[in-house]
Amino acid sequence: MRTLRAFAVLVSAVLLAPGVAYAEEAPPKQPVATGFGGAVASIDADATAIGTRVLAEGGNAVDAAVATAAALGVTDPFSAGIGGGGFFVYYDARTRQVHTLDGRETAPASADENLFVENGQPIPFAEAVTSGLSVGVPGTPATWQDALHKWGTRSLNQVLRPAARLARDGFTVDQTFHTQIANNAQRFSAFPSTRELYLPGGAPPAVGTTFTNPDLAATYETLAREGVRALYRGPIAEEIAATVQQPPVDPAAGLNVRPGKLTTDDIAAYRTVEREPTRTRYRGLDVYGMPAPSSGGLTVGEALNILENFDVARFGEADYLHHFLEASRLAFADRNRWIGDPAFVDVPARELLSQRFADSRACLIDLSRAAVGTVAAGDPRHPQPCAAGTAAPTPYEGENTTHLTVADRWGNVVAYTLTIEQEGGSGIVVPGRGFLLNNELTDFSFTPVTPGAPDPNLPGPGKRPRSSMAPTIILEHGKPLLATGSPGGASIITTVLQVLLGRLDRGLTLEEAIAAPRASQRNSGPAQVEPAFLALPEASDLRSRGQLFSSTPAEIGAATGVERLPDGRWLAAAEPVRRGGGAAQVVHPVP
Repeated sequence: MRTLRAFAVLVSAVLLAPGVAYAEEAPPKQPVATGFGGAVASIDADATAIGTRVLAEGGNAVDAAVATAAALGVTDPFSAGIGGGGFFVYYDARTRQVHTLDGRETAPASADENLFVENGQPIPFAEAVTSGLSVGVPGTPATWQDALHKWGTRSLNQVLRPAARLARDGFTVDQTFHTQIANNAQRFSAFPSTRELYLPGGAPPAVGTTFTNPDLAATYETLAREGVRALYRGPIAEEIAATVQQPPVDPAAGLNVRPGKLTTDDIAAYRTVEREPTRTRYRGLDVYGMPAPSSGGLTVGEALNILENFDVARFGEADYLHHFLEASRLAFADRNRWIGDPAFVDVPARELLSQRFADSRACLIDLSRAAVGTVAAGDPRHPQPCAAGTAAPTPYEGENTTHLTVADRWGNVVAYTLTIEQEGGSGIVVPGRGFLLNNELTDFSFTPVTPGAPDPNLPGPGKRPRSSMAPTIILEHGKPLLATGSPGGASIITTVLQVLLGRLDRGLTLEEAIAAPRASQRNSGPAQVEPAFLALPEASDLRSRGQLFSSTPAEIGAATGVERLPDGRWLAAAEPVRRGGGAAQVVHPVP
């Protein structure tokens, strides 16, 4: 477990190179908090405390979100960091407008549809992950700077300093951090730069010890001092390109680590994109999300529109879960067929979110019987009731992302999901810089998902791979009601949908909706479900309708959220158990 220790983390500890010293025991995380002055929810106590301190000192939600994200780059580096990218959704209380910032990674200019094809065959997925081929141009540093410039009140220098201090002084290793390194020990050990940082003495740092990352601290300090041009146009860009083109692998490791072709010109050309958010009406509320190249906002929105045809609030639990699973199945079929980078493919976003199209899909739901296997996509431009076309299955996406949610005293709200893709990304730490590079380009389809049918998500020069990240903000009469999001690869969409349905239709509190057992139907035969879902009394009823389940020992998602309560207090909520539990905090606690 981790704690901020009021920005003076372990001042009595000896500051070591990446390594180990025993630290005092940290207090437990708090998954729920209510009060005034603003709120922060993330997966980590240190990061949440840093964001809350920014709010307490007068910063707004954008300032706190960037500070929290930077801290997560220290304490949750296997899910996010400056070597990755993400999507930032912001509600401006003054204008009552929702804005989005696309910080998704981009492929190099040399990339084509055969990026991951050798001798006419897709290369093994695991080999693609741990390679230079999988690394896209990082978008996270540009996202931080651009979000602060557009909507923040603090400089990048100000909001990076707490995270730099945390990296230099250290934090207490918890079980999750230890396990994530252990899960990746074989490939981490193949790269001397990664091995030195995360496997000191040849083993993961022990739980309860202090972990420091002075290289990352120095990198943050460089960005704080010089701005992100130091990463996109300076020596750091040269080091990233060199690392990708000549991965620093130990020859004795025996791994086939393919080089990539990312160049300093690719890195210098990177730009974030401010995009029009997705918007759909659900039960009289306005649901805003992230547009393409994320599929999150469009797919969550379509599923909600499908469920608008049914009185979900009055259903029994089994009927509700059946409709949730079937709406997810249909929305994913359409997602897979139609959504990609809008700079390269014509995404029918307006049509996918039309109620007319949703109605044409909703009539395919049979209350007594689940659809069989992989269902076909509809045509949103020419919707025909109960009609369908070519089936489009869902390819795999890495699950180790992170999400944070922030609100401030003025009513501004941020939902921000960021990632380096797999747990540990590409596995490659940039030597001397202290951060892992992403493997985001493996989110592209290696080959067409459905032979003979167009695939909107094949690689291309400068293209952004499709994502499932779904940071979501819900407004009631133009003011924020709640915001939420989750990690989990393609299961992000179903997690966010399930949290929203639990809160809006099923009478659950936000914290109960986040904690509820999860199922994820992504247009496959069996739905992926947690063991706790199989233990529900409704599971046998669902099976009798033809629902198939594949139990996973892993958790599905790790959501966070904030909600504005009727009396003006903010409620912050995070996972009570998943990924070791999350951390929620408010500036002025009031139960």
